[in-house]
Amino acid sequence: MNLGDFDALSFDCYGTLIDWEAGIAAVLRVWADSHGLQLSDEQLLTAYSTHEAQAEVEHPTDRYPLILARAMRGLGADLGLSVSDDEAESLAVCVPDWPAFPDSAQALQRLSRRYQLIILSNVDRAGFAGSNQRLGVTFTSILTAEDIGSYKPSPRNFEALAAEATRLGLGEGKLLHVAQSLFHDHVPAKAAGLPTVWINRRHANPGWGATPAPSADVTPDWTFTSMGAFADAADAEDR
Repeated sequence: MNLGDFDALSFDCYGTLIDWEAGIAAVLRVWADSHGLQLSDEQLLTAYSTHEAQAEVEHPTDRYPLILARAMRGLGADLGLSVSDDEAESLAVCVPDWPAFPDSAQALQRLSRRYQLIILSNVDRAGFAGSNQRLGVTFTSILTAEDIGSYKPSPRNFEALAAEATRLGLGEGKLLHVAQSLFHDHVPAKAAGLPTVWINRRHANPGWGATPAPSADVTPDWTFTSMGAFADAADAEDR
């Protein structure tokens, strides 16, 4: 395989294109400080990660703001701290405020010259609409957890992606999945038979942060530490 073999790229958004850890940590930091909790941002994100994943499994049809609120309450219960309705709401509504990684918009613009771009995201439509304004590109298709009725890593989400690829007329083997999370994306994408690109945004940090550890060993087909590096490689193969 080479990167020129594909006609479309499907993307995870949060963690890959949008810096969800910065967005989540900003809210959790205010909450933790108000309760005198002596944990670093990294420790907060790690403690938070299992609660969001659990909420997505137990409430697959909830819109993402409800998932965020449930996860924050679960984190509070785990740490023995209260979470008021206002504090839970502060996380629930903050998705449109989460920043894009500095290289995301330009890399997507470059990639859009060669590929159709598809979003497969664990978010609701309204939340992604806010994020899309930061990304500055028009996606061919947008598939959210709200549309599908489940959250990655559920196989249902990748079945929906396969159905969309068929609807778009993409040939067999012409779709490449691009994501940061091994847990949410690479393990189920590989199980679905998709080749993958790992945008390893956390390459300089130990641990998994806001993402649970992968449930199985997985080997992406390509690994880059940024979207910019991925776009460079795709440009080089397209010459």
